[in-house]
Order: sequence, then C-alpha cells, then structure tokens
Amino acid sequence: MMKSLAELNQMSQDEFVKTLGAVFEDTPAIAYHAWYERPFQNIAQLHQKMVDVVRTASQDAQIELIQAHPDLGSKAKMAMTSVQEQAGVGLDRLTPEEYDRFLSLNHAYKKKFDFPFIIAVKNHTKDSILDTFEQRLQNSSDIERNQALAEIFQIAKFRLDAIVSQ
Repeated sequence: MMKSLAELNQMSQDEFVKTLGAVFEDTPAIAYHAWYERPFQNIAQLHQKMVDVVRTASQDAQIELIQAHPDLGSKAKMAMTSVQEQAGVGLDRLTPEEYDRFLSLNHAYKKKFDFPFIIAVKNHTKDSILDTFEQRLQNSSDIERNQALAEIFQIAKFRLDAIVSQ
C-alpha cells in the first residue's frame, strides 16, 4: 500500500521503520536512522538521507548491507521485493544452462569479493546482467564495493518509488 510523504513525515519511528525497513535489503536500521531527518520535502530527499546513512556507516556495516542481498538467479529464500525484482527480468525462469551460468558466476564473484553480485535488475535483461557480471568480475575490491553500493542505492530508489507517493 502506497504511503504519502506527508504520512511518512508524521509516523512514529516504529511505523516509519515498519513501512520503509525493507527498502535496503534486510537492513531496517537505515530507515531507523533516516527517521531523525524528517520532515522530508520530497522522495529524492528521503532517498538521499537514507543513502547518507549508508555512506556514513563503517565499511563493515556497508559490507553487511551488501551481504544481505541474495545471489541473482538463486533459489534461496529472499525478501519478497527481491523475488519480485528478479522475476521481473525472468531470473525465476532460467533454463538449466542459464541457471548453471548464474551459479558459476555467483560462485566466482563471491570467491573474489566475499559478497554477492548486486545489480539493479530493473535496468537490465538476463543477457545484460550476465554481461555486466563478467565485466565486473575484473574490478578491484574497492571499485566493486563502491559499485555494489551504487546499485543498492538505485534498487532503494526503485523501492521507495513503489512505496511512497508525493
């Protein structure tokens, strides 16, 4: 159910966290801290304040946020928003060959970076995800951590747009 920005600005911290706690995958503490920045003038400001919470967090906390995300194309249990996002580009209907390729790339990526590959799937197709996967495997750990956070910020923007109306 959509909530207006005015409603969010009037919510108790508990209500706010209940409403926006899943915007950043399994990390309701981001909404908890962003609540203190109310009132928000628009969705962009709300998003920026939530991003600021992540950017000012320790590197360990940022890695925990990245690690909270599921592997792409996985059959593992994941948040409903992740299920819906992945289904939107067909990652819930992979052929056995595609599934094996995702499994292999997920394994290689996690082995190299120690966190899952993150991409805002709404911006992609299965093929472009696979291409980007292979390209990003060439990145350094610092570059990839920053790229993963940038993708998480985009995912959070999509999720906010689905929850909050001006």
